[in-house]
Amino acid sequence: MQGRVAPLTGLRAIAAAAVCLTHAAFSTGHYTDDLVGHLWARLEIGVPIFFALSGFLLFRPWVRLLQDGTGHQPDLRRYAWHRFRRVVPVYWVVVMSVYLLGLVRPEPNPSGRGVDGLVRNLTFTQIYGFGHLRVGLTQAWSLAVEMAFYLALPLFGWLLTAVLCRYRWRPARLLVGLAALAAITPVWILVAPGIELTARMWPPAYLWWFVAGMALTVAVPVVRWWPAWATPASLAVAVTAFVVSALPAIGGPPTMVPKSVLEALVKSALYLVVATALIAPLALAPTSRSRYHRALGARQTVWLGGISYEYFLVHLIVMDVLLLDVFGWPPFTGNIAMAFLATSAVSIPLAWALRAVLPFGDDGGRDRSAEEVQR
Repeated sequence: MQGRVAPLTGLRAIAAAAVCLTHAAFSTGHYTDDLVGHLWARLEIGVPIFFALSGFLLFRPWVRLLQDGTGHQPDLRRYAWHRFRRVVPVYWVVVMSVYLLGLVRPEPNPSGRGVDGLVRNLTFTQIYGFGHLRVGLTQAWSLAVEMAFYLALPLFGWLLTAVLCRYRWRPARLLVGLAALAAITPVWILVAPGIELTARMWPPAYLWWFVAGMALTVAVPVVRWWPAWATPASLAVAVTAFVVSALPAIGGPPTMVPKSVLEALVKSALYLVVATALIAPLALAPTSRSRYHRALGARQTVWLGGISYEYFLVHLIVMDVLLLDVFGWPPFTGNIAMAFLATSAVSIPLAWALRAVLPFGDDGGRDRSAEEVQR
């Protein structure tokens, strides 16, 4: 399978910027109930992109073992250590910093306060129950979902390779198994409202975004030809699905979790299409010289993608401090562009510093595209 694909790292930068933009729009009161407001809200699409990238990159060892015919499962201790050291140390530093800042900075929102809130955020359990998402760390709900996927992936990999495929390269059977995994999500979306208030934020609600990336991993050795027209066609599909998701009658109001089960299901499915369509050209035609590949593979974009996880972690608390304490804007007022640019101007150096200071954030020069996941 291919090694490092620079545009995949560049795509992380775009996904992180989209998340920051949607938070800037929310914080400045631009989640209006019209098409423009819905488009700002739908920039949360950065999260599905990250989840699909996780599935694509981290499932590669299991696909490789089927192709090689070794019958040896990946080293789970090495896998766990890489996941831990890439994600957890810097996350803990940011969580502790946010809670320490809360000791000297007045915060009207009581969510996630106290020792219980700190423990839950440090252990990625803040989404299991209402009232644990901390101001400045609310974006970390996705890390709780991501961590659950990390824990489940070895089991998924074993079931798919050992039980379903009997350690033989059977891509069709593998895709059927992945489709069965993906089916968990729509079922969960239907039943979650009857389980618990926050159940629609639990990992099963997002599993098919990860599975989409896993399916692309299976497709890489199968798809031998990627015509020139396929990349613009794939991007057109992504843009169309994104715009359709913003239509009030389709994806529901500009909120993360739609009120209607049908709206939640449709919006999640459209996000699945967007994330898959954006990653597919990079996964299936990694050596292409299309404008899309060149833009995402540009040195500056790849550099930003390399610190996108740290940027994702710090941007929300930076934005909160800038908008309320520095600019003095009342809640839900202000300019989106100024909020985004100012937040990025502070967050990018902070992200770079965190990446440089914490040696655990680097995998020692190995194929990071296969082993590291940005959010």
